[in-house]
Amino acid sequence: MIERQSSPLHSLAILSRGDAAARRDVTAQNSRFADVFAALAAVGIEGCPAIYDESFAGQVREQLLAVDGVLVWVNPIQDGRDRAGLDALLRDVAAKGVWVSAHPDVILKMGTKEVLHRTRSMGWGSDTALYQNAAAMRAELPGRLASGARVIKRNRGNGGQGVWKVEKLPTSSMIRVLDATKDVPEELTLDDFVRRCAEYFENGSVIDQPFQPRLSEGVVRCYMAGDRCAGFGHHKVKALVATPAARAEAGPRLYTSNADPRFQRLRRLMEDEWTPQLTSLMGIARDDLPAIWDADFMLGPVEAEGSDSYVLGEINVSSVHPYPNEAPVHVARWVADRLQRKR
Repeated sequence: MIERQSSPLHSLAILSRGDAAARRDVTAQNSRFADVFAALAAVGIEGCPAIYDESFAGQVREQLLAVDGVLVWVNPIQDGRDRAGLDALLRDVAAKGVWVSAHPDVILKMGTKEVLHRTRSMGWGSDTALYQNAAAMRAELPGRLASGARVIKRNRGNGGQGVWKVEKLPTSSMIRVLDATKDVPEELTLDDFVRRCAEYFENGSVIDQPFQPRLSEGVVRCYMAGDRCAGFGHHKVKALVATPAARAEAGPRLYTSNADPRFQRLRRLMEDEWTPQLTSLMGIARDDLPAIWDADFMLGPVEAEGSDSYVLGEINVSSVHPYPNEAPVHVARWVADRLQRKR
């Protein structure tokens, strides 16, 4: 049972999207982040909801300037809206001394698909390419498809938006493409597919990774609070899985604590090797790591000693929810430590 300390040491807002009615009616107790608010209270942090919309951004800004820090849960793309206005607001309040997690600059470093290319030499990496424009993609993709199926990913997105499995057909000049948000593949010319992806280059790049044959065995999500593991999620997926039998095995993500014996090797790799390497490569200070983030791993080839290897599929930073039951406690500890060092 979580008990509130008598006198809060710090104040913290939890920011998420919503309309004026949600801003008026939400409380720490009825918020979808009630478990985080309770964990924060247990370590002496007074939390308050901060519902955001561009139409009342000024009110949100004033609210954030009155607290020590803010945790942000807003997708990069949601209901046709992006984070441009919100990110400008968060940079502004951060410059005035409010701790922001995750800061927009940190999201750009580790929360976009480009991180897959920049960390491709790490133990979680794969033969990953980056296309800066459609012409480069048109020129280079055919050579990579000759070696097997590839996965194309737009740089910023969520929910499988802008993610495709692409493979060369053996007896045709056409290619087969499968949208991660759909069940049935299509056959297109390469030129048609590149035109379909053209909009992805308007605000970023496109990432190209080899398709992992063991995808149908499931994806392991490692949740992190700063540089410490906060739990795991595992599920068999439908996205990019073509065979009906494998798709039928897909199910919900099942959450477990950071003590799950199945994933202790992955925990050690994340805490002791990969997160320090990530922060070094991307120029991220330890204190700037998000209070909650996750990394999705596909199973790679089995290693010589019989253990699984892991291939990074994406890092989620902007809006990590839901999460394991134990995660709020780990988040609260990271936040308390970070705010203490802020003094």
